[in-house]
Amino acid sequence: MILLNTKQLKWLSYASVLIMFLATLGGTVVTKTESGLGCGTDFPLCNGKFVPAHTVASIIEYSHRAVSGAAGLLALGAYIAFRVYRKMRRDLVGYAGLALIFVMVQAFMGAMAVKSPSSSAVMALHFGFSLIAFASSVMLALGIRQEERQQQEAPSKGAYTVTKGFRNLTWFATVYTYIVVYIGAYVSHTDSAGGCSGWPLCNGEFIPELSGGVGIAFFHRVAAALLFILMALLGHWAFWRHPGNREIRLLGVAATALTAIQVLTGAFIVLTLDNLEVYLFASLSHMLAIAGLFGVLCYLSVRTWQLSRSGSGKKLEDTSISSVESEAANSRREA
Repeated sequence: MILLNTKQLKWLSYASVLIMFLATLGGTVVTKTESGLGCGTDFPLCNGKFVPAHTVASIIEYSHRAVSGAAGLLALGAYIAFRVYRKMRRDLVGYAGLALIFVMVQAFMGAMAVKSPSSSAVMALHFGFSLIAFASSVMLALGIRQEERQQQEAPSKGAYTVTKGFRNLTWFATVYTYIVVYIGAYVSHTDSAGGCSGWPLCNGEFIPELSGGVGIAFFHRVAAALLFILMALLGHWAFWRHPGNREIRLLGVAATALTAIQVLTGAFIVLTLDNLEVYLFASLSHMLAIAGLFGVLCYLSVRTWQLSRSGSGKKLEDTSISSVESEAANSRREA
């Protein structure tokens, strides 16, 4: 019987993050290059062939399909591995399960979009589901990495906790971030990115005429500005009110930094609309920042929930680690 230790599970989760990111990145490239019908209306074949004609659109679309398929297989493998070797860690099994479910959902939606045209609202939701799959894989990697680190460190007698206020702020910030992401995806799928020219003003006005693509783009800008303020508050609270909890402080700083990058890359998109190559690079950078931010916030949401329960977050975590070590020992004896 093959046994996977914590280090091997960690690298499996890292591979899952990478391939899930490439799948999400590929979806953005397909959208920005308008290659969604590069394979016609055929699925899973491309224009009726297993190996498509070498056109740019078909290569982009078919490559995205291949990477998405690999992401699904790897998500399935990760779920089975964590279900077998970490069944006592319900949080890790849950992360792996969510990644598997949502990568399948977004793949199904992608196939349906090829077969029959979908509305911009539905296609924006398709990106949202792929983002949840990526965030779940990030949570899985961070969770198993934390387990490995705690196995190597000496047990701590202190009990790290967070207040319910900070927990609720984190949850609100996570939900609001998803809403902002959805609006941004809607901007992309409705070709409204050029609705507001110039930055930070929209068409040279503080409040422009709110109609059509201008209104959609301006609404996204306002939502993103509010997100930056919210993340600054979250980062401040995480860093200055949790001096003994390095994990929470780092997650708070990461969320704030990624939000700042998201705002800057958003401005970069607007300023490079006339240069396709630079615009594509700016769009991919923007997506990278958003994906990282949502993954960090999802994990922070879970950790604040764990650390706010019963005022004994650290003790609960140590108990979970001990259970894992005990289970691994039993498995070795059975083998």
